[in-house]
Amino acid sequence: MAEPIIQIETLSKSYYRDSLEIPVLRNLSLSLPEGEFVALMGPSGSGKTTLLNMIAGIDRPTKGAVRVAGTDLAQLGESELAKWRARHVGFVFQFYNLIPVLTAYENVELPLLLTNLSAVERKKHVETALGIVGLADRMHHYPRQLSGGQEQRVAIARAIITDPTVIVADEPTGDLDKQSAEEIMSLLSRLNSEFKKTIVMVTHDPRAAERARIQKHLDKGELS
Repeated sequence: MAEPIIQIETLSKSYYRDSLEIPVLRNLSLSLPEGEFVALMGPSGSGKTTLLNMIAGIDRPTKGAVRVAGTDLAQLGESELAKWRARHVGFVFQFYNLIPVLTAYENVELPLLLTNLSAVERKKHVETALGIVGLADRMHHYPRQLSGGQEQRVAIARAIITDPTVIVADEPTGDLDKQSAEEIMSLLSRLNSEFKKTIVMVTHDPRAAERARIQKHLDKGELS
């Protein structure tokens, strides 16, 4: 049996305001095989984004362990964690987080500037990623010249450009109209089925969640 790509064991996370402890996640465990597509659902404040941030190495647990691709994230220092994220995690956000003064091409290329790839190699990777998301003909457009759905496609191309181990998506359709949302979910489904990408997605949208192969519900910090 292959080792799970994501292994979370008795994870708890609390935040502190002065002497007040505010528990967000409670004794949570989760095991996901490589190539899985999971949707995390639950009411606002249930801890979905906190859990996503744990998997992405953005936040650290108060107790318990988070292992991704065999690495115990709690054992990494800040600089090691930053390098690990750059190599292993592709991020997709609700509001795209594109840099407005850069073209689609330049936004997608950004993560590759931290690598040893030559300009020629970077160009090949960027053109491939933009081709996968269906925007080869928009690579020299700026974000303001694109629709919301196209901006999210650029963001997904940027997320996959380094061939990450895991794609984490936080409400990827939350700012889109129904048709654009359907197109983005079709793209994520294709990345999962055709390219075998492991995807962990937070969503409030039941239609988006239906595209995932596993649905998990968080409520009051507990997973079901």
